[in-house]
Amino acid sequence: MLMRPPPARRSLSLPRFNSIRRPQLIARHSPIHSFHTSSYRLLTTRAKLLPRTKRGTAQQEPHASIFQRSLATAISDPIRQDDVHFDYAQSQISNNYVYPISPHLYDIRPFDPSAPLLIKAQDDPLPRSKINTKGIPGGVDEMLSVFDACLQVGKLDRAALVLTRFSDMGVLPGAELISLHNQYLRAAIERAFEQPDSEWAQSLHKWYELHIRGKGIPQTSETVACMLKVSLLSAQGSRLERLVTRYMDMMPGDAIYQVLSEVDILNQQDFGIIASIYQPASDLLDDLEFSAQYEESQLINTETSLNQPTDQSESQPTLDNTPEVLAVPQKGLGLKSLRGVLSFFSKINDQDISKLPPAERREIQSRLEQDCVDAAINRWREENQALKKMGLNTSLSTNALSSQLYDWQCALETRLEEEFALFEESETRVRKNTEDFDRCLYAPFLRQSNPTRLAAVTIISVLTSISSSERNVGVQLSHLLGQLSKGVEEDIRYQVRQSQLASNKSRRRKQARNPKTHQNQPNLTDSSTIQPSVDAETKSNVVDVSVYETKSWPVLIKTKVAAVLLGALMETAKVNVVREHPETKALVSQRQPAMAHTSIFRKGRKVGLIMPNKTLVELLKREPPGDFLARHLPMVAEPEPWAKFDKGGFIEYPAQLVRVKHGEKDQRIYTEAAIERGDMEQVSKGLDVLGRTGWRINKPVFDVMLEAWNSGEKLANIPPLNPQIPLPVEPEASDDPLQRRRWLKAVKAVENEKSGLHSERCFMNFQLEIARAFKDQTFYFPHNMDFRGRAYPIPTYLNHMGADHVRGLLRFAKGKELGENGLRWLKIHLANVFGYDKASLKERESFAMDHLDKIYDSATNPLTGKRWWLEAEDAWQCLATCFELKAALESPDPTKYVSYFPVHQDGTCNGLQHYAALGGDLWGAQQVNLEPGDRPADVYSAVAQLVKESIAEDLKTDNFLAKAVDGKITRKVVKQTVMTNVYGVTFAGAKAQVLKQLDAAYPRIQQESGIPAPVLASYIATKVFKALSTMFRGAHDIQYWLGECAGRVCRALTPEQIDRIAKGETISTKKASKKLKSTTDELLSQFRSTVVWTTPLRMPIVQPYRKSGTRVINTSIQDLTLQVPERSDPVNRRKQLQAFPPNFIHSLDASHMLLSALECDELGLSFAAVHDSFWTHAADIDVMNRVLRDSFIRIHSEDVIKRLASEFEARYKGSLYLAKLERGSAIETRISALRKKKKQTLKVELLEERERLRLLTSSVPEDVEKGRAMVTPASIFEEMSASQPMSSTEEMEAVGLGNISSAGHMSETAAHEDDDELAAASEPDHDHDHADSDFDTMKHIKTLMDVGRFESELTGESKKSAMKSRAKAKAKAKGGEINIWLPLTFPEVPKKGDFDVSRLRDSQYFFS
Repeated sequence: MLMRPPPARRSLSLPRFNSIRRPQLIARHSPIHSFHTSSYRLLTTRAKLLPRTKRGTAQQEPHASIFQRSLATAISDPIRQDDVHFDYAQSQISNNYVYPISPHLYDIRPFDPSAPLLIKAQDDPLPRSKINTKGIPGGVDEMLSVFDACLQVGKLDRAALVLTRFSDMGVLPGAELISLHNQYLRAAIERAFEQPDSEWAQSLHKWYELHIRGKGIPQTSETVACMLKVSLLSAQGSRLERLVTRYMDMMPGDAIYQVLSEVDILNQQDFGIIASIYQPASDLLDDLEFSAQYEESQLINTETSLNQPTDQSESQPTLDNTPEVLAVPQKGLGLKSLRGVLSFFSKINDQDISKLPPAERREIQSRLEQDCVDAAINRWREENQALKKMGLNTSLSTNALSSQLYDWQCALETRLEEEFALFEESETRVRKNTEDFDRCLYAPFLRQSNPTRLAAVTIISVLTSISSSERNVGVQLSHLLGQLSKGVEEDIRYQVRQSQLASNKSRRRKQARNPKTHQNQPNLTDSSTIQPSVDAETKSNVVDVSVYETKSWPVLIKTKVAAVLLGALMETAKVNVVREHPETKALVSQRQPAMAHTSIFRKGRKVGLIMPNKTLVELLKREPPGDFLARHLPMVAEPEPWAKFDKGGFIEYPAQLVRVKHGEKDQRIYTEAAIERGDMEQVSKGLDVLGRTGWRINKPVFDVMLEAWNSGEKLANIPPLNPQIPLPVEPEASDDPLQRRRWLKAVKAVENEKSGLHSERCFMNFQLEIARAFKDQTFYFPHNMDFRGRAYPIPTYLNHMGADHVRGLLRFAKGKELGENGLRWLKIHLANVFGYDKASLKERESFAMDHLDKIYDSATNPLTGKRWWLEAEDAWQCLATCFELKAALESPDPTKYVSYFPVHQDGTCNGLQHYAALGGDLWGAQQVNLEPGDRPADVYSAVAQLVKESIAEDLKTDNFLAKAVDGKITRKVVKQTVMTNVYGVTFAGAKAQVLKQLDAAYPRIQQESGIPAPVLASYIATKVFKALSTMFRGAHDIQYWLGECAGRVCRALTPEQIDRIAKGETISTKKASKKLKSTTDELLSQFRSTVVWTTPLRMPIVQPYRKSGTRVINTSIQDLTLQVPERSDPVNRRKQLQAFPPNFIHSLDASHMLLSALECDELGLSFAAVHDSFWTHAADIDVMNRVLRDSFIRIHSEDVIKRLASEFEARYKGSLYLAKLERGSAIETRISALRKKKKQTLKVELLEERERLRLLTSSVPEDVEKGRAMVTPASIFEEMSASQPMSSTEEMEAVGLGNISSAGHMSETAAHEDDDELAAASEPDHDHDHADSDFDTMKHIKTLMDVGRFESELTGESKKSAMKSRAKAKAKAKGGEINIWLPLTFPEVPKKGDFDVSRLRDSQYFFS
């Protein structure tokens, strides 16, 4: 029974007590993944406690500022720190992080590469245990998730079972375990208020004694505060005095401060009672200097802004005469979903929301973000009821899917209600069966939602997955379960978040009604800022993180949840199948399951499939399902500033700052640690700048586009409504089996083309519907980024990164007068979008004036005139420019014309620009416009010219391939390969790109030359690669250096790993099903170091490529073998080193864009970006171009590669890597002799080298001498003064700038397409000189041409040739190299060329 003690003899007001409260806010339920908050400081230490502050001395104490104002309000925004000084915080942080804050955000912040951010790697300390008899799982990540879910749904008995198992297993440190106990106590206290129980207090006291104090778990102030709260609520009189005294006596001296700072647990009256009972607390409170400053202003200001009157004079509704968008025929569900979401705009009669006060705009935005699940259910219900009113049976009498979905909804909802009813029974049953164990796992998670929402989310997710796959071959079960679990998890997290927000709003209303009591309670919803830690632990640049990540559900939980929902849907979902009776010809109806489970064998493995009913497939073709569309619309209010990893962008719908794929943990961990250190300020604010740019629909362009769309005709990139693509004539019966095979292939190609055009039109239909709804609104695109730092708008359907028609639809919300320069840039922009962008700026300006009559005609009669705009490369953007230029020139003073039009400035192959600057390539810099010039250089034309010259040389030797392609090399043929080569395109990919251009330009080249087009494409691609390596020599060397560094990192063991091996600890591995063959194999499986670097804007980048382990999960549908990514998985070395050079360049161009965005914003420019295309008003182009040049120079003025090398040396310090040495050298001979004598394993050699290095670095002279006397393979290597081998050359040859993988690779790829090039790549043979290689290549090509591909495939010659080549290479590699452990150092940085990046300031064509 709850008892409130009588009023205390004296009461302490919270406003006074606020001055000593803990500076960090504590949520009602601390997140289970956050184990290191200040409240978890152990009470057994006194070193970190704040000093006692006597009355009148607060102003002289260094910590007095903390008592004057809590950090919750003193530090308003650590990502936004422009005007805030952190003297105290800075004094607590390592010197590595103390740098002078620049007065400008766009300045490069100093970075100490010797102290990069390091995340301490941890391995799973215990193998995963089986589920116990009470239904508690054995994996720590699963137990944490179940525990959190149980607290959310109030199942404290199940949460207690999880805690008990944690204690029995002993896998969690005390600090983390007490955190879970504190959450349990908080939840129990809150439940006591909601559901009073006479036994609750006694059970909690017993729990405390047995499971916390009895187990010796170190307590925190939060633990004691919780027990005090339990005592205050349930006891009185002498018992209360004994309990309060007992718990307060547990506080070690001044640690009483910490308990008295738990103001989110103990309220004003509680403190008064404690002070009246416990004298030391009373004395402490009397001695403290209290602050009388109150923090009501923010609440009052918010109330005032909410109550401001709206100026309706500017927001009068107007009649909308815009035509409807012609829907794709029978496109019901998806389009209706969208129109249902967008109906809000028609209800407000097209009132301009931007004229409303900010608070109202945010409220409207919140409405738009509300989940569309409820709207979908309502729509299904309405359509179902409408058909019933017409006397139609919805399940039998209609061929429309949307009207049947309400029947699915009702049936699935009923089935789930039955499942919910079984939860309690399964959890309490003593002897559990398999179904009971499964229910114990997924019940806490499903309880967080309800059957109605779960049914709707399941239907939408499953139909979306089916419609987005090849419906005729089914959907892979593992993929479908993954998509379904993602949808359900997001929906449940959304509901939990909405519930917490509602609770917090209620708390704020209570505070507003009684400010004197509540004004200084911590604001639990104040998550708009990140509180930088001032604890001593943050002095180090090494960050400890828990190995157990609980921000998302574990794979086991996701799979179990999705399996039960999918199984229920398969049981209940039916479709009406109508077939003609074969004899009576009457139509027969039958109810059949909408989908069924089956399995097939692929590559020797059993794969589960969900096969949709053929009737469902036909319905989905006509009615693509609506996704969660409300979450993908532009915003009508400015996006939330980024403040946390998952706080920013949308107001209601949670988004992530960095897009990480499912299961990848490293990037998120590093990003969150960087946010805590304040390193992400420039990056996050750069994204905020992009999000704050306001947009509107360009109405003249929209009107033309809508008219063209509704006509159903093809126009520009709009596909026709009814494409007329004739089917090939069926051949007559013939003895040639290939003839019919070719016909079937041609028929399939026609069907695929029609299907593709239909899908494209469906997607454009969505875009036009959104544009129509937003045509009178100002809207915004919140941005986030990928793991390399490249920014992307979050709204999916309509954004400025879309195709030509979408870009033509958009204009800025703010306008600026053109001025003389703006008018000039508007004319230049027209030439650019038309395709006349390789001329000088003056010539481009003249181009617009020379075609003025056509421009006017295009703007006046876009569909009925000469339609000159359709000849442009970007037709819709050209039309938009025609409208703008005509309007400006027809105005009284064109220079005074207010333009809202975005003008673009595009880089010249931006990746090559960065490579040229890094390598100092003067010739390359000239070709990409880093060097000033009178005309724009064109790197694509320059490469094409080098290819032509090389072909001309081959013609002199009567090369038959050169004869076939002579005169056919154009800029367009080489452009895509040049553009993507810098970003790591493989030779096979380059060959495919060239082949596509050859087929388009010369469709009969094979018939005319007699040489297969793939062979010619390989020949040209080789020439393109050689031209690039010639033009960008320094960049080529840097690319190889980057790849070599990555290769060494991925074959290294960290000092921590070596220490564990030395201690004899068992090396954990997730691949339990695959037993390692030997100790050496076990050792090699420990290569887990991934490539990590820091961008110029201090953002840590982590490459995610690992070899994920697998896990068998039993479900009610079938047993699944799923990949389970873990941080402890070994790295995929080949992917790591081949991806590093392009990813590094991407991180540089992303930094350049964000740096430019920050400076443009400070200068008052509207700014938008599409990677290396930057947009602003025409009047501001000159200013933006200056900013772009300055930002690029700031990045490359320091030696970027040298800084990276220094960071690598510090980041991987103390590691040993496995290097390869070729046999036959003098070093190899001595090492082999040593090994023959010692006969040591690779593991023993590793530990011996570790000991040698330890002795050499010792401060004891005798130890140093011992180290020098030791003879190891590494010491022999050092003694002979050898340079460390470049062990990654063979992998880099596949993607190096201007290189192919091997001499014979050209012919091999021409003859036979390899499905998995990376997996099948062989070690190259470097023994042949180039002349012999070229001769063998030409000979091999001719042999293959004589045989023919079909014959080679039938006889297996092509495959045999490839297999022989690989077998030979593997045999050579096995016998031609030895492995030795060497200290991880990195090659010398390539010498830079003569190009001075500062010359860029005078280049007018850098971006143009």
